Parts: sequence; structure tokens; C-alpha cells
Amino acid sequence: MTGVTVGVIANPVAATDIRRVTANAASMPVADRANAILRVMAALGACGVPRVLMMPENGGIGRHLARSLERERKLGRTGLPARHVTATPVTGTVDDTFAATRAMVAAGVSGIVVLGGDGTHRAVAACCGEAWIAGISTGTNNAFPEHREPTVTGLAVGLAVTGRVPAATALQPNKMLQVTIGGGQGGRRSDIALVDVSLTTEAYVGARALWRSGHLREIFVTFADPEAIGLSAVAGLLRPVGRREPHGLRVWLQPPAEADTVLRAPIAPGLIEPVGVRRYETLAPGHTASLRPESGMISLDGERELYVRPGDRAEITLLPNAFRTLDVGAVMRYAARHRLLTR
Repeated sequence: MTGVTVGVIANPVAATDIRRVTANAASMPVADRANAILRVMAALGACGVPRVLMMPENGGIGRHLARSLERERKLGRTGLPARHVTATPVTGTVDDTFAATRAMVAAGVSGIVVLGGDGTHRAVAACCGEAWIAGISTGTNNAFPEHREPTVTGLAVGLAVTGRVPAATALQPNKMLQVTIGGGQGGRRSDIALVDVSLTTEAYVGARALWRSGHLREIFVTFADPEAIGLSAVAGLLRPVGRREPHGLRVWLQPPAEADTVLRAPIAPGLIEPVGVRRYETLAPGHTASLRPESGMISLDGERELYVRPGDRAEITLLPNAFRTLDVGAVMRYAARHRLLTR
């Protein structure tokens, strides 16, 4: 595949977890996700990007998008990028995102537009290598992707992939948390988190989403944002830490009835819960925290992922410069100063 190509990841199983029931989390309809992709494609076409490479799915996004593209052609609106699909399996799980991201990297895309929440972005970041991510917030928990009109994100992506904005301006490094569990009966397991890792005494995986704060014992965050939703907000209400600051934060929790400090934190959309805090400290880049927790779960970006058995040891490391994302604001400011979108 020759020429400039932009990857697009839009997994239809995103934004379908229990937080839509236990809290008031939104779920973007498939038609709206397809419409968001169409707006991105219109902006990419305006920047001269000839094609997009999308992930396959059976959730209906592709069908809605195909009808919209046909309507655009009948209206005489030409110049949209050609749409291609990766030759990867469709299982209806996060494995689809892993496989499609690897295929896009192998095809040589330099940037991947991701529609989803923290979980979808985490799956892409695990496989994207040197390709950078442009996030569009459409998930249940959206602490990592910024809220922005897809048209503007598409313009920024187009300006970056065509080389009109230098990478030094367009791209920013991101931290992540590496989690490794071993030493017990379950063997050695590892995973990553983009925003937060938490230890909960709940051992039941169930519907995966973490929404009961009374079981939390420790939180590790890459950034602590009091304007976010989720565990990053808990840390942010104690000590804000920016995305570009090199360090993170570690917070020890306890049941609110036993704590001297109790926060009222937005741990899920529409769900404000009391969270008891014992103490907190800065998490240095490259530092590995070792702990031998009780039986329970290690949660990654708000979802229960790794079961901790008696005798297990967990190691959590803050990794700086782990992957890159597009700084949409910086790109558009550069475009304005240099009149890149002015005839």
C-alpha cells in the first residue's frame, strides 16, 4: 500500500461495560461512531490523505460508514480518502484491536486514530510501536482520550501525517504503568495501564468494570487530574500531576469509616463515591514498587484484569516515554501561525 495512510481503530464492543448500568455512563450508538469517522475522513481528505486503513468488525460501524460514504459521493462531495480494511480476524473481543493495530503498523501507518475510551486506547498503545495515537473519546471511562470534535482531530492528523507540522511540535511522549505479577501459583503475568493501576480486595472478575470504592487498597496513576473521571480524579483531588510531568503518584487507601481523609470523588460517570485516603507519595519515573497484596484483583484503567493469588508478588513500574500521541492543540496552533489552512 503506497502513499500516506492513516489507521482507524473503532471497536464496537467499547463503551458496553457495567458502568452504563451502575452509574450514568454514556454509550455512543454505532451510527454516531460511524459519523465521527466520516468527519475524520472529511478532514483527512481536505489535507490530501488518500486512504484510511480500518479494523474489521461485525458491530455495524462499517455498514453505516459505507452508506454515508455512498451518500457523500451522490452529493458530489469528492476527495474523501479511500477506505481499506485490515485482513485480520473478527472475534468481538479486544483481540480484534490488538490484531488490527499490529496489521496497521506492519502496513507502515505513522498515525492511528482511535475511537474509544481508556481500555481501547490501552489496547492500541500495547501494540502501536513507533506509530502515534490520535484519540477521540467515545468510551465509558475517558480519562486518557481528550474530548474534542472529530473534525478538528482529523485536520490535525492530516497535517501531521503529510509532514506539514514537524514531529517535534506535533507529537508528545506519554507515560504508562507496567504491571508484572509472579511468584505464586498463577505463573508470571504482565500488562500495562495508561492512566491508573489499582489493587482491590474483590476477587470476582464479574463484569470487569471497577465501581465500588470501598474495596480499593492502593492506586498508582501516570497523571492525576481533578477534572477526570475515575481513579485519576481521586489522585488529582489530593495532588494534581500533569501528563507531561515525569512522575506519577501512589495513593494508599482504606475504608472511609477508618480514614482521617475522605474524598468525594467521581469514580465513574454520574457516580460520586466516598474514598478514604491513608497517605500518598510521588512515583518516580523508572521506579518499581513491589508489593505482596492480599488475594484480589489488579485493575488496569478501571477494569479488573489480573487476579492476585496468595503468595503472588506484584511489581508496578512507571515507564516514561512509552508511546506517543498527537498534540492536536499544538498542531492547530502551528497551522494557524504558519497559515497552513489559508489560501
